[in-house]
Amino acid sequence: MTEFFRSVDTILMGRKTFDIAMTQTGNSQPATKKTKRKSKSGWGMKSFVFSRTLNPALYDDVTVVSENAGEFVRSLKNQAGKDIWLMGGGELAGSLLSEDAVDEISLNIHPILLGRGIPLVQNLAKQLNLELQSSKAHKNGCVQVEYRVKY
Repeated sequence: MTEFFRSVDTILMGRKTFDIAMTQTGNSQPATKKTKRKSKSGWGMKSFVFSRTLNPALYDDVTVVSENAGEFVRSLKNQAGKDIWLMGGGELAGSLLSEDAVDEISLNIHPILLGRGIPLVQNLAKQLNLELQSSKAHKNGCVQVEYRVKY
């Protein structure tokens, strides 16, 4: 993961993933107008949370984006910098894939069958084909795969 973190300088996440991240970093209390919340990401990355419900004024180290996600990400991709990481998935991933705004998909497959959970991608508007770029099996049984999205 250290090598991966060196390759990115921007993180994107939806509101649900952000809520989970905030809880895991000890920020389970909701923000109020009197207190701003820090995400405590510690990653040193530009952080964007896509939400129509969060109040941007309550967060001082993340940017809350309520505009069209695909247009926003395409604009980010045209700026200088390292790679952009979409953390989590679900609704935001489906939206960005449907709008042709994702170049690559990197998955870590864990040797666990849960039986239920959050879909990797939700509401995908069309079938997308992927081209395998690399795969690596780790000693702990995890397999990391990287695909290029073929639009």
